[in-house]
Amino acid sequence: MPLRFYNTLTERVEDFSPLQGSTVRMYTCGPTVYNYVHIGNLRTFTFQDILRRWLRYRGYQLDHVMNLTDVDDRIIQLSVAAGKTIAEYTEVYAQAFLDDCAALRLERPEHIVKATDHIADMAQFIRRLTDKGFTYERDGSIYFSIAKFPAYGRLSHSDFSGIKAGARVDVDRYDKDDARDFALWKAPKPGEPFWDCGVGPGRPGWHIECAVMATKYLGGTIDIHTGGVDLVFPHHENEIAEAEALTGQPFVRYWLHAEHLLLADEKMSKSLGNTFTLREMMARGYHPDAIRYLLSSVPYRKKLNFTFEALDAAANAIERLRNYKLRLDTAKFPAGVNAALDQRAAQAVAAFETALDDDLNTAEALGAVFEFVRETNTAMDAGEFLAGNVASSKDVLARFDKVFDVLEPRLKAGALSDDAIQSLINERNAARKARNFARADQIRGELLEKGVILEDTKDGVRWKRK
Repeated sequence: MPLRFYNTLTERVEDFSPLQGSTVRMYTCGPTVYNYVHIGNLRTFTFQDILRRWLRYRGYQLDHVMNLTDVDDRIIQLSVAAGKTIAEYTEVYAQAFLDDCAALRLERPEHIVKATDHIADMAQFIRRLTDKGFTYERDGSIYFSIAKFPAYGRLSHSDFSGIKAGARVDVDRYDKDDARDFALWKAPKPGEPFWDCGVGPGRPGWHIECAVMATKYLGGTIDIHTGGVDLVFPHHENEIAEAEALTGQPFVRYWLHAEHLLLADEKMSKSLGNTFTLREMMARGYHPDAIRYLLSSVPYRKKLNFTFEALDAAANAIERLRNYKLRLDTAKFPAGVNAALDQRAAQAVAAFETALDDDLNTAEALGAVFEFVRETNTAMDAGEFLAGNVASSKDVLARFDKVFDVLEPRLKAGALSDDAIQSLINERNAARKARNFARADQIRGELLEKGVILEDTKDGVRWKRK
């Protein structure tokens, strides 16, 4: 089955292939860095990570751009109130976002670009739109005239044919059922920072930023554009208008949008005050691996209702997988190969791949892996799992972890290396053999303090990291 994605633009699940060769040109709307992102935001970025990894699994290369919006209305207001420059104010939150991504094992896109590094590009883009007749100026600000772009509304599937000509909106973000001409370049208010790049003093509107950076790095037509469903209108609708008005080419071939993370059945958002940041969750004792697993466990186009019970279940699921891998690594199985179990491993891989090929159905993919783990654990208990089956079982886990990446615990600062752990285990074994049980217990305690749990089995000592 070919790789397929639901395209918001066509409202269909479509076969996917890049426009050119085997390289997927992808753009991601990154965060507006005026505060710490919350785990609702991180659900979208986790989906984009799963997407990246699955495209690579299927043999594609990636040219992926993510922007950081480091200038908008809120940032200007907050930075002025804090007595800081825009760069000083946003750097803290930009770095915090990158740290959160690293903690969640989200791969870095090939390009992470800041809006403020591309102001001159935006001004040039606006001048070219003006030359083509798509803009007008009012009180020092420059607006995009959506009446000049008849295809407006195609992404959000809205009919804006009855728009009021010349109705404008000046704020960067707005929730409107009706369309308004939006600001491409905003004249500064007294005391606000501004740039002067040939279109008058001011600064760019939010929507122009992504259109400019996407086309600058990826060309006039890109393969995939991702974001949360809340960006479909007006942000992505406006991006299309700007880019296609300028280039005359289709802007994006596949639009992929992630659904909301809910808390008590309400959208998690800063405006509702019902958010948790990753650092808050970690302070409560939750590991980023469990959060990553939970955020990726429900297909991206379905709403995910966050509960602490679900987060505990995610941690338990990871523990089951790690214990299974530990059993494969350390247990002594009878010689030979059970052909039926090797065939079962191949079936599990096929089911895993089919699920992810089908618009990233992560729930079915996880189900295929856990069913295989359950069946082979039962076979181990019954003595039917043989030494020759270890390789195919490990292959199932390896394929799973290329995408979900939660199987191997991350080493914390000051953590013992595998060799150091084994050395202490060897010393403990020698102490027990010499009947020096006090020293053996001391070593067990030392390892436990370092996050290493020992398990004495009939096949020897097994260990795992907490």
